Amino acid sequence: MPDLPQTSAPERSERSVPPLRMLPSRPLRWLLQACAWLCLALGIAGVFIPGLPTTVFILLAGWAAARSSERLHLWLWQHRLFGPMLQDWAAGGQVSRRAKWSASAAMALGALLVCWAPVPAWVRWFSLTSMACVLTWLWARPEP
Repeated sequence: MPDLPQTSAPERSERSVPPLRMLPSRPLRWLLQACAWLCLALGIAGVFIPGLPTTVFILLAGWAAARSSERLHLWLWQHRLFGPMLQDWAAGGQVSRRAKWSASAAMALGALLVCWAPVPAWVRWFSLTSMACVLTWLWARPEP
């Protein structure tokens, strides 16, 4: 098998931190920083709670931190678990295959719970349709 040419794409750890877009209004920065912390907490909870998305909340936390807190922004960007998600997204909306499979497994578990739970039919169909749409969108995203 012939050797494939090496690409010059930067490794995740070599990617530079994107510039901050700090908002001028101090109260708005505090509000966004609170939003960043809330999204970070929800993203961490999503690791343990089926159906609660991790990646989406981490991306939202990164967005809010980039506009409100240099310290939190740098911490998220350089974090060993959250940093790759933010870096992949910044590199063109990419989502890793591992994140796609994790989300698929969590949604499959959530779908099973919804199907077995005593809920109205419209709740069941709305949940299943939403999960199907999100999975379709997610698997259409490019991979790093």
